[in-house]
Amino acid sequence: MKLDKLAIYTPLFIIFLALFYLPQGTTTVFASEGQGEISHYTLEVQPQGSGGHGQQTDHGDGGHHGHANLGEELPLYSCIPFACMLLSIALLPLVAGAFWHHHFGKISAFWAACLAIPFVAVYKGQAVYEILHIILADYVPFIILLWALFTVSGGILLRGKLRGTPIVNTVIILIGTILASWMGTTGAAMLLIRPFLRANAHRKNKTFMVVFFIFLVANIGGALTPLGDPPLFLGFLHGVTFFWTMKIMPHMVLASGILLVVYFLLDSFYYRKEAPAPDDGEKAPLRLVGTYNFIFLAGVVGAVLMSGILNLGDITTLGVHRAAQDWLRDGLLIVFGILSLWVTPRTLREENEFTWFPIVEVAYLFIGIFITMIPCLLLLKAGSKGAFAFLINAVQEPVHYFWVTGMLSAFLDNAPTYLTFFNTALGSFYAGMTEAQSVPLLMTENAIYLAAVSAGAVFFGACSYIGNAPNFMVRSIAAESGVDMPSFFGYILKYSLVFLIPVFVVVTLVFF
Repeated sequence: MKLDKLAIYTPLFIIFLALFYLPQGTTTVFASEGQGEISHYTLEVQPQGSGGHGQQTDHGDGGHHGHANLGEELPLYSCIPFACMLLSIALLPLVAGAFWHHHFGKISAFWAACLAIPFVAVYKGQAVYEILHIILADYVPFIILLWALFTVSGGILLRGKLRGTPIVNTVIILIGTILASWMGTTGAAMLLIRPFLRANAHRKNKTFMVVFFIFLVANIGGALTPLGDPPLFLGFLHGVTFFWTMKIMPHMVLASGILLVVYFLLDSFYYRKEAPAPDDGEKAPLRLVGTYNFIFLAGVVGAVLMSGILNLGDITTLGVHRAAQDWLRDGLLIVFGILSLWVTPRTLREENEFTWFPIVEVAYLFIGIFITMIPCLLLLKAGSKGAFAFLINAVQEPVHYFWVTGMLSAFLDNAPTYLTFFNTALGSFYAGMTEAQSVPLLMTENAIYLAAVSAGAVFFGACSYIGNAPNFMVRSIAAESGVDMPSFFGYILKYSLVFLIPVFVVVTLVFF
């Protein structure tokens, strides 16, 4: 397909700005705390000719150049480009579908520029750093992981006749829900969405099927291990033990159980109303083809786990500080994806109805989402000193942690949202203690608060298309296969509010 040049050139233009601004007397200073994680950093930007060599960087709250203070300075209206980006995704496919289909990359780039240009004009080097940081440390690994899983899973084909009856569909979603915690929500969703769609190709009412698939396989199923969802992996990096998240298995089982029962009843209702699928007389047994791609899939999961265990030092690229193992992980993911493309016959991918459009659509839209999201994340990280102080200060009880973490995770990146309220809980109960001392206490003495943050960040990702990485990918694959998927607001109003929120109320009443 023809690539949208503007969507590609926007991040390249921002990198050019970095080359223009950052070398001018810029000093990046990092300080480590706790278990060796980078938890504080400042960037000092000296004006040209200021003679700032040897000047000490201010690590305190009063420093004018510290990144930690930027969220305290930003006004709430700096989130307007992000809101406009979401409204574009929500409304333009409905009111100007043809225009959106041909120009969504340009629209994404436009809103990214609406944030980036004034942001850089006002905050200069600091703004450039934040934009570069979200591109290099968040967007690039995000899209590489999605691309690797999308590419590898696209080489695995289920041949044979699999009829999408209510029982068969419920079992597929159940299997995906179980797999999600061990191979990630993205991996499980990409592996099963195409067989799920082919099994139901003869069905008329398929929209609700894909939505419940997103609810369970792409989100709630990833709650049991750090491999399941990015916020839990972030907790693992900050000292939460690998199997601690098994403590929210009752929460996950209750939510999943209710949704699976509701799905089965809905599927049975529509199945009875539809004419039975025509019997072509062919009895082809089920058979997996391209199973060697499971080796690459295991490699992807192993590379992600490796990046959280090893400590290979740090690499600074354009002023952005990243762990060397993260770059190694990204390189390995690219290698696994290329190997999958190399060894998998093209005819197999064609039979699997594999195209590049879904990953291209996600790449274009999410560069705009990530860049316009920067002020929201900075305000969130500023805590009680930023414009979101009214929200942060209201979080006191476990029920507050569950719902506030969850609602923010439904529209913002759930990983920094998790970390914000994870640190809020640590500060509330163990102020003055190091992370190495306080996290084990939070896991034992106040486990209900950690459970609330963990469940909220994972569960509520299902509430919107942008709540978790695979949601939009599944939507795009389903739409390309001919499924009439709901709009952004339609998804929320017709499904999230009707099915998810009542389930989360039940989870709240039982556990929080």
